[in-house]
Amino acid sequence: MTELTAADSSTFAIGGDLIVNRLGYGAMRITGKGIWGEPADRDEALRVLRRLPELGVNFIDTADSYGPYVSEDLIREALHPYDGLVIATKGGLTRHGPDIWLPLGRHEYLRQCVLMSIRRLGVERIDHWQLHRIDPNTDRDEQFSVIADMQKEGLIRHVGLSEVSVEEIEAAKKFFPVVSVQNMYNLVTRQSEQVLDYCERENIAFIPWFPLAAGSLAREGTVLDEVAKRVGASPAQVALAWVLKRSPVMLPIPGTSRVKHLEENVAAAAIELTDDDFARLDVAGREESRRA
Repeated sequence: MTELTAADSSTFAIGGDLIVNRLGYGAMRITGKGIWGEPADRDEALRVLRRLPELGVNFIDTADSYGPYVSEDLIREALHPYDGLVIATKGGLTRHGPDIWLPLGRHEYLRQCVLMSIRRLGVERIDHWQLHRIDPNTDRDEQFSVIADMQKEGLIRHVGLSEVSVEEIEAAKKFFPVVSVQNMYNLVTRQSEQVLDYCERENIAFIPWFPLAAGSLAREGTVLDEVAKRVGASPAQVALAWVLKRSPVMLPIPGTSRVKHLEENVAAAAIELTDDDFARLDVAGREESRRA
């Protein structure tokens, strides 16, 4: 039996030249509780990372704030020198304890984020660096300007943004090409539909975080449950398959700290939803989103 791989999700060229399979991996969960400190099972976290290329997952999303630093360190230990892999990382958030995230966009801090990620990951430049959040307490243009400077210096190859509006994307594009947008999005969290549509028109990668969520649609008797039983998959797998079908620029990055769960997520890439399945799930997801 041929093993299912992320290659079943088709490919996308980030920035036009970083070609990845669309089903990626988010490396936030290979840290401790509250995304703080070392993982509870460090050996299993390393097994997860080493399993990724075997499963065709060649797009890995992390951030310097995951741990902090733990995720980047583990990725280097498990996967350096990253043959055939795109390691995307983010900067611009500070950590003061478990589940505490505070943006800091001062130019010297953003430069420090990039330089330290380069050191931790063991690379000469970051191929795909993303501003984790725009700091509302620092001039927006100052943040975009230092990122543009680092790109010109060769420290960053491609730049993305996270949790932004269409207006903010347009503002950033005055300083550098925006190749990706990472907003929360899933079957039942649909506040970023306008941003996704914009990304599709502009051929910008849209990286949905928390892509597996299905809310009350995961309960027995819903359309999601019905479709899942018919195709022989879990509700979470079908929800992920729906996200992949939603747009050709979609690059979902489900995260996990367990190999078994990783393999289940990758299997979702092979689920073929009919257009009718997609439409029914779309309607149910929008209704659930409005109720939330």
